[in-house]
Parts: sequence; structure tokens; C-alpha cells
Amino acid sequence: MDRPNYITPAGYAALRQEYEALFAVERPKLVDTIAWAAGNGDRSENGDYIYGRKRLREIDRRLGWLSKRMKAAKVIDPARQEDRSKVWFGATVTIADEDDNERVLTLVGDDEADAGQGRVGWNAPLVRALRGAAVGDLRRVTLPAGEREYEVTAITYPDP
Repeated sequence: MDRPNYITPAGYAALRQEYEALFAVERPKLVDTIAWAAGNGDRSENGDYIYGRKRLREIDRRLGWLSKRMKAAKVIDPARQEDRSKVWFGATVTIADEDDNERVLTLVGDDEADAGQGRVGWNAPLVRALRGAAVGDLRRVTLPAGEREYEVTAITYPDP
């Protein structure tokens, strides 16, 4: 990986929880089902066996991906951010566009981004443009819909 995988403590805990649920609960149940289905004879027409093997491959792939992401993770607590006057990882930023439409964004790790909830990944084009900005700064960003200019109107961080 060429760049760090920044993530909040809550995001890391969510990755860890998914990993543990797959590894300790879902995978062992599936292995038991596959073993039972294999004992039933002809595997070529055995739906439980075929689906079970396919699902086991999906789980193993997901476990491998989660493992890599957790190893590469650099957990950063936004509440401990030293420079709260500028936009850095974990900030909640209020921005206004040219038409005075305001949006509130929280800058989080790429693995925990959810645009519908206003949680935007650290490497998203809009966030890259906002990095290091202070209240009142104008930033121009090229988005798929075209170039837009945003003004930072507020910056907040969680309390320590």
C-alpha cells in the first residue's frame, strides 16, 4: 500500500467486529454445513454443498481483505487533533458552494465512508481539496459534475 489507511477508532472497531463475526461465527457454521452436505453423497447436484463452498470462498476473500485493511490501518482519534483551526482527519466541516447551499461533512477513513450520512473518505476529491483549509478559505474542486468552489464556514472536532 502506497499511502496510509487512516481510520477512526470506531471505524477500526467496526472492521474488527466484522472480522470476528465472520471468523468465529459464520465460517464455522458454514464448514459444518459443507461437511454434512459432503456426507450426503453426490456433490455435483447437492445445492447445500455447492452453495456452501461458494459462500466459504466469499467469506475467506472478505476475511483476507479485512485482515489487510486492519494491518495497514493507522488509527487516529479526531478528539486528540492538535490543530483544530484547520481541516484535518476527523473534522466535521460545514462548506457552502457558490449558490450558498451548505453541506456538513465528516472526514473519515475510506473504509468507513458513507456519503448518505455525510461521512466522506479521506482520499475523496472533495476532501483532498479541503485538507488544511481554515474557516473562510475558498477551495476549488473538480467533481464529475464539473468544477465547483466551496467556502469553509465552520470546523469542529469531537471533544477529547
